[in-house]
Amino acid sequence: MTGDIQEPPPHLISRLQERYGEPHRAYHTWAHVEALLKCFHSNKNMLNAPVTVLWALYWHDAIYDPASGENELESAKLLRNDAEGLLSEEATADAAAIIEATAKHLVPNAMPAGKQSDLEFFLDIDLSILGRDEKTFDAYEAAIRKEYAFVPEAMYKAGRAAVLKGFLDRECLYFTDIFRDRWEAQARANLQRSIAHLELAS
Repeated sequence: MTGDIQEPPPHLISRLQERYGEPHRAYHTWAHVEALLKCFHSNKNMLNAPVTVLWALYWHDAIYDPASGENELESAKLLRNDAEGLLSEEATADAAAIIEATAKHLVPNAMPAGKQSDLEFFLDIDLSILGRDEKTFDAYEAAIRKEYAFVPEAMYKAGRAAVLKGFLDRECLYFTDIFRDRWEAQARANLQRSIAHLELAS
């Protein structure tokens, strides 16, 4: 327990740490989880259902194969299995929905207000790396490249530039006012710089 927050039991945390420690991971590691946990605990007063968001945080990248397009669905499935008997059915379903939404980092239409704001919080902190200082962001980009080492250079640069442009083209990268004020300007500068580098080097 952390205050009034129901933490997953130690045996589940240990299993997750093993998954996040897989050798093909360079960014989507336990360090990523710890970074999000720090942001979560500093801002959990913003949340309607902090336990739901916390469990989604732990499991959101539990399944990670860069060559697969099913990571989010599989991570959500693992959460549903691991949370059985520990979380309510509603909390489990909501946590799984948060994980699934990270596939496109978009908020589904017609969500209840409280659940939508919690999802927006999670999507924002998951992309907090985009708004970090240049050195940290560049290290993130290098780590992503390592995870996609199997992709030929020209193909990777074109694909990565397209992904970053997709974020840059959004009216707002961050959904919540507090995180938009904190990270939006730096994130856009980082994205523009990285896209220019990818296109120049291609």
